[in-house]
Amino acid sequence: MATILIVEDNASFRHSLVSLLSQRFPSMTIVETADGNEALQKVHVLAPDLVFMDIRLPGENGLELTRRIKEEHPKTIIVILTSHNLQEYREAAYRYGASHFLAKGTSSGEEIVRVVESIAPASNASVDCTD
Repeated sequence: MATILIVEDNASFRHSLVSLLSQRFPSMTIVETADGNEALQKVHVLAPDLVFMDIRLPGENGLELTRRIKEEHPKTIIVILTSHNLQEYREAAYRYGASHFLAKGTSSGEEIVRVVESIAPASNASVDCTD
């Protein structure tokens, strides 16, 4: 069973993402946090398969978190999901170890679902949403 960690300080967006993923992948474990420091703790405990990471967070920024997570958990797939759709951010995301870069304003729910399907087919899919 795959585990997804959502690291996003915008509660409304975070809850929408949890809702989308839990409907499409009811057997996946989905954990969420709004804080960079808490995200690191959850990564160490859960070793998620996939992390959706915002760039601007309380605590530590998402790019630095991405680098740290990839150093300790190189198989974890990290998707930068940010409202800052700038080429510099995209390039930095990949330099820091992100596997994907999606812009909140232009990426559809289906694009997000396709990323999740690429790491864990829906047939393996349960959801345990925690805050």
